[in-house]
Amino acid sequence: MPLVDDFDLFMENIYNYTKIDLRKYKRPQMQRRLTALRDKRGYPDFATYFQALKKEDALFSEFLDRMTINVSEFFRNPNRWDVVRDRVLPELLKQKKRVKVWSAACSTGEEPYTLVMLLNQLLPYADIQVLATDLDESVIARAKQGLYSERSLHFVPDDFKRKYFTDAGNHLFAISDAVKRCVTFKKHNLLEDKFESDFDLIVCRNVIIYFTEDAKDKLYQKFSDALRPGGVLFVGSTEQIFNPQTFQFSTYDTFFYQRQ
Repeated sequence: MPLVDDFDLFMENIYNYTKIDLRKYKRPQMQRRLTALRDKRGYPDFATYFQALKKEDALFSEFLDRMTINVSEFFRNPNRWDVVRDRVLPELLKQKKRVKVWSAACSTGEEPYTLVMLLNQLLPYADIQVLATDLDESVIARAKQGLYSERSLHFVPDDFKRKYFTDAGNHLFAISDAVKRCVTFKKHNLLEDKFESDFDLIVCRNVIIYFTEDAKDKLYQKFSDALRPGGVLFVGSTEQIFNPQTFQFSTYDTFFYQRQ
């Protein structure tokens, strides 16, 4: 059977088994990435690889990790987080005491914890609650653990390191329990699951780029519908929305879009 047909069947099997729709990801990159992983594990085709995924939890977790591109760090692209600190959060908090915040596709937790640290400059911990979601339960487990390498903390300001982290040894740093208590982690499939509503701020960065144009458009509309009027969507540095008005957005700042 040609490889392309083999991969088509694999995508169908994965969807039936997990409700993860690989057809909504850009095919060349996804097929290349998963073929390399399959070959690395010694499976001759995607049919036998799929059967192995169903039987071995570690193999399935590895597949999810490769599929979802779990690469993150605190304050990634720091000048964009300056906009969150200096504009977005102060303006949102002029309107209400608490803000409803969602870190979508949160990976290992750096992004939602960054949000908590910035919110804590303006609010006590008791008034901070961030929803953080991801498709991959293994990265959610790592996020809840809250242990990070020095590399992950590269962009963290020194005063934040002192306030929010402790040295856990072995070149690892632990995020404070006070910050962890402000985040609720849940498993969530962006492409299939329903969204909550009335968010003031949604952060979804460096994930949308991997989806097809049709899937992107549907996702942008779902994000728009999940924001209250005046709420803000913050996307990654390669994910500019070229027609924001189509989704009831206006450009708030570079890579920030405000719901009209």
